[in-house]
Amino acid sequence: MIFNKELTFMTRKYIHFILITHEVEEAAKESGIQNGMVTVMTKHTTTGIAVNEALECLESDISDFLQTIVPEEHPYAHAHMLQEYGSTAGNPTGHMKAHITGNHCHFPLIDGKLIRGDAQDVYLMEFDGPSARRKVLIQVQGE
Repeated sequence: MIFNKELTFMTRKYIHFILITHEVEEAAKESGIQNGMVTVMTKHTTTGIAVNEALECLESDISDFLQTIVPEEHPYAHAHMLQEYGSTAGNPTGHMKAHITGNHCHFPLIDGKLIRGDAQDVYLMEFDGPSARRKVLIQVQGE
């Protein structure tokens, strides 16, 4: 059996980490599937999905680290005129940060319970906000 649920989140800042662990667990319960796998995937190229401890200080450290390795002041090719779009792209750092963090994660589902470590939470990470809508697909597969 396969269960799909799409969620929409509103981002409010240029860099915005949204904790979505509760929504992932609720989708797993809603599926009725007892044993299988849960996949969480963002549907955008300037957002990421990450698993980490939900601490404000760690969020700040991750943001600072990404800013260090993907600085805003760099001559990115993507920041130039793109003929196919007919405009200048202004979000190369969002694409690079999303590439680093990845766009999905997986968790086992055993006896109807999402299996994750005590300090593991799921984040939708916005790197090009604020955006009116960011979509996340949660897919539960199993029996």
